[in-house]
Amino acid sequence: MQSEDEEFPIEVIALSDFTGNGSDQLAFANGDRLLVHAKPSSDWWWAELSGVIGYIPASHVCPGGATEEDTSMPDPWQDEEYFDSYGTLKLHLEMLADRSRTEAYRQVIISNSASLKDKVMMDLGCGTGIISLFCAQLAQPSMVYAVEASSMAEYTKKLVKQNNCEEVVSVLQGRAEEIELPGQVDVLVSEWMGNCLLFEFMVESVLLARDRWLKEGGVMWPSSAALTLVPCQADSYFSEKMHFWERPYGLDFTPLQSLAQQEFFTKPKFSYLIDPTDCLSTPCDVIQLDMYTLQVKDLEEMHGHFQFWIDRSGTFHGFTAWFNVDFKSMEPGGTAVQLDTGPHSEPTHWKQTLFMSDRPVSVHEGDSISGSIVLHRNPVWRRHMTVSLHWNINSSSKDASSCQAGTKSFPMWR
Repeated sequence: MQSEDEEFPIEVIALSDFTGNGSDQLAFANGDRLLVHAKPSSDWWWAELSGVIGYIPASHVCPGGATEEDTSMPDPWQDEEYFDSYGTLKLHLEMLADRSRTEAYRQVIISNSASLKDKVMMDLGCGTGIISLFCAQLAQPSMVYAVEASSMAEYTKKLVKQNNCEEVVSVLQGRAEEIELPGQVDVLVSEWMGNCLLFEFMVESVLLARDRWLKEGGVMWPSSAALTLVPCQADSYFSEKMHFWERPYGLDFTPLQSLAQQEFFTKPKFSYLIDPTDCLSTPCDVIQLDMYTLQVKDLEEMHGHFQFWIDRSGTFHGFTAWFNVDFKSMEPGGTAVQLDTGPHSEPTHWKQTLFMSDRPVSVHEGDSISGSIVLHRNPVWRRHMTVSLHWNINSSSKDASSCQAGTKSFPMWR
């Protein structure tokens, strides 16, 4: 939000191209210099370019005079902020209290305990060490390297000792890119997933550790992952954010609706719990990752396509996304364990992510919604990304317009 000490206008420089959606967003190109007149929120600023004024995403600009190569710029990975957040108990409590998440990893260890005997394992981003402790107590690995970059590592060492696992679990404090091990590992396990699967991009550290430390033929857990999408209605959320302004206390506040749309619908709604009955179609996986073949360069831009058939009439408000990951079995003929964060499974701390379109559209059984999704990694701020959705609604009714198109980009910013 805007600081009382800031003096406007402030010159900023664009770090990447941005194509505005709607008349109130300002389009600009990499290298453009803009004047910021106000910062109504931490995500969207009110700026000017060549006499044209509109909202710009704060994630796409930096202070004027700085460049991508400017060594005085803040850390593009924001490691201090990122790892500091994992140095306190708030996030760890949230993760450990997520039974679906934690029990999935526990089940992976139990169902593969025989194959883990005498294996060397790495638990990357181990946090409090819960997965490492599962390995030590439920299987018989020869060694588990519990790697944690945050200050929580000091407490993890105490927890390992407290649970009598210090002969098996070795806690290493440091980033995955910097640690040193005596040798390669047989199994690399990590809980790296973020909102919309990739957000915060811890997955890059996992891939770098895989390439450096995993033996040929070694096991990755998760072994694969998928981002799932579904067209949905969100009547309650839309009413809460938009209908409210129509007649609050008997007064007409409708001039604020456009501002409400800008503030509430131009970025994703995290931690959203969709009612399964609000899914307008059968969900489908739009992006799939093979953790054995995925490369860091692949993360820069990931594309997916979809075609949904509407199976119940309703109001199309946008899309809801979630993810699932699979842990392949090491046992002959064994069954993979899956962690599903969707609405048909027990809720997880990730919940789902809602992407609201600019205007509701009535859809009917038999209509189709086809299009594409692009996850574009921020070229400077490496833990952030933009999700772009393009869609066409094709009506099954002969007397209705044949197609309605939509497109919208959503910055995902820490």
